[in-house]
Amino acid sequence: MFIDRADIFVQAGDGGDGCNSFCKIKGLKKRQDGGDGGKGGDIVLVADKNVQTLLDFHYRKHFRADKGSNGGSNHKTGANAAGCIVRLPLGTIVKDKYEDITYCDLKEDGQSVILIRGGLAGHGNSKFRQSTQGDPGEEKEIILELKLIADVGIIGYPNAGKSSLISRVSKAKSKIASYPFTTKTPILGVVKLSDERSFVICDIPGLIEGAHSGRGLGDDFLRHVERTRVLIHMIDMASVDGRNPAEDFKSINNELKLYNPELVKRPQIIAVNKMDIPDAKERLKEFKKKVKKVVYPISCATGEGIKELLEAVYKKL
Repeated sequence: MFIDRADIFVQAGDGGDGCNSFCKIKGLKKRQDGGDGGKGGDIVLVADKNVQTLLDFHYRKHFRADKGSNGGSNHKTGANAAGCIVRLPLGTIVKDKYEDITYCDLKEDGQSVILIRGGLAGHGNSKFRQSTQGDPGEEKEIILELKLIADVGIIGYPNAGKSSLISRVSKAKSKIASYPFTTKTPILGVVKLSDERSFVICDIPGLIEGAHSGRGLGDDFLRHVERTRVLIHMIDMASVDGRNPAEDFKSINNELKLYNPELVKRPQIIAVNKMDIPDAKERLKEFKKKVKKVVYPISCATGEGIKELLEAVYKKL
């Protein structure tokens, strides 16, 4: 199950209490010897390349750090509590649930952020007349939002051949079928070219007109497009579903613009698929007249043109 959004509650640990203790040694005046408490544990967010989705946070909603140890007699200081480490996938954005605040954007493996700090320790009565309690740890309700990080994103209408392409050019296994929305979650793969060249590619589930406002699979997956550097725009040149290829191209770009105007400025490489189907060549001529852009004719079924497409993508990267 691919989960790319979750709401969780985090609470840092309370500070340990200071000790209220008195020591009486024969022949000396009674003295105060209570030690300080220990600091409460922090909530630490860490980007981990081995974590792929936010699935764990779908089931576990609460994360609490430990309280610092209390101080002891004879000036003994309580131990500081260890931080509570929350491991997140690369590309996770952390936001406040109730305010328009973004706390961090975890993009690199090993990147860590102290989200909230544990409470300060209480003082023992060796320093003050009376011992004090430790401060409570901070707490927050936050939203985790995953935007996959990939060099290249494949976009297009359902059934355009996006899943077929990523399955052919990488080891990623994407469901392939002749009905719409067979891919319901983004799929990542690694494309390896000659001379040790490679790039990460992402199959974005099929977009349709109105996706920015929730139609089809909605805009849940448009956010993943934002992390890509180059887009492969797949066009079904066989018009298997009776759609017009030029209108498909215009419609998808309009959805990108409505979701985020910056996305239409992203470099696009147009891959016209299913060129092995009869009549595809005639439709391609009409498509070129209307779109007036460089296109790469391919067939995911036969492999025609795919090498040239990948080289063009790498050059654009």
